[in-house]
Amino acid sequence: MGRIVQKYGGSSVADAESIKRVARRIARSRADGNDVIIVISAMGDTTDELMDLALQVSPQPKSRELDMLLTTGERQSAALLAMALSDLGVDAVSYTGSQAGVITTPTHGNARIIDITPGRVEAALQQGNVAIVAGFQGVSQTTKDVTTLGRGASDTTAVALAAALGADYCEIYTDVDGVYTADPRIVPSARRITQVGYEDMMELAACGAKILHLRCVEYARRENVAVHVRSSFTDKPGTWVRAHEDISKDSTMEEAIITGVTHDRGEAKITIVGVPDQVGEAAAIFTAVAEKDINIDMIVQNVSRLSDVSTDISFTLPMSDGAKAIRALEEIKDRVGFREVLYDDQVGKVSAVGVGMRSHPGVTATFFAALAKEGVNLQMISTSEIRISVVVGVDDVDRAVRAAHTAFGLDATQEAVVYAGTGR
Repeated sequence: MGRIVQKYGGSSVADAESIKRVARRIARSRADGNDVIIVISAMGDTTDELMDLALQVSPQPKSRELDMLLTTGERQSAALLAMALSDLGVDAVSYTGSQAGVITTPTHGNARIIDITPGRVEAALQQGNVAIVAGFQGVSQTTKDVTTLGRGASDTTAVALAAALGADYCEIYTDVDGVYTADPRIVPSARRITQVGYEDMMELAACGAKILHLRCVEYARRENVAVHVRSSFTDKPGTWVRAHEDISKDSTMEEAIITGVTHDRGEAKITIVGVPDQVGEAAAIFTAVAEKDINIDMIVQNVSRLSDVSTDISFTLPMSDGAKAIRALEEIKDRVGFREVLYDDQVGKVSAVGVGMRSHPGVTATFFAALAKEGVNLQMISTSEIRISVVVGVDDVDRAVRAAHTAFGLDATQEAVVYAGTGR
């Protein structure tokens, strides 16, 4: 008998018929003799609808109450799935994140898991039940308040439970049958990757690939949890995410220079104009931003257009944190002495990712030449050992992704299939 954690995204449980279909798949896994733990997302666009409702009631809802509201979506899905399984003769018990022992930091909206104490889940399994856990949520260790882990973080819940319960592996079910070399909604010729290492997958997730939550991959790497990304709409095998040394020696992806091309339209760019060119000013700026729990991505510093004794500092951040960052910067404007803050949310990030670029010269030239041929202007550039990222105008994102994908020889002859939904 094995032990499997399965996570189902919102598009997989979008309506009553979808929930029944998922229940039949789970019943088959249980009939094979496996202990089965399910982590489930809210149905379809429920989370977005709840957010819209909150904003209709209050233009700036308190983060604590917002978490109380948003976590109800997963609770609905979990209870409905338990009912569907019961009708198939499969005993099932649903749990909230806190009931399942998901202990988090107190930050509302983007809490982090610090521990899993799955006593009730383990007891349910010992009694022959399927345990269904509401994803995306937990309870703060210090305040005892309900918290959410950030959009898409049901993936992280699933991997954390797999590690805590000693599962053989974790299956992430979504609306495409694996990890692709690009988003198949933008690049229909994208190829499915059969196996990918944690390192590549972390960069793909960090650079905008929505197929897996970044913290999910980080957790899987740290705890060495094998993750199988596949579609709930088909029985086809998907993509295995595992340690690089565990990838089959005959896997062609080991020799690939570029694993994939990703994009992210959820970032904004802030430029601080006229920062005095003195020691400690940049530190003051980024400390103020960090104190608001804002993650910064790309940073560029240039001689200011205003004076040769001042600099302009540009950085990118999640668009959702834009207003918060501007307020934090305005608070220190007089103390630091910069001229103004410029904000631009009409940008997108395009990245080429691959472990193979470490030992292959010319990758940067190929990338930039492909974008130049398409007339795409580059606003910012950032690189690492296994990634090249550029910020471009939001209207140029799709063309840039397709151009880079073709330039790196990633196009397949067969179109990828997207079974449902718009993302996760």
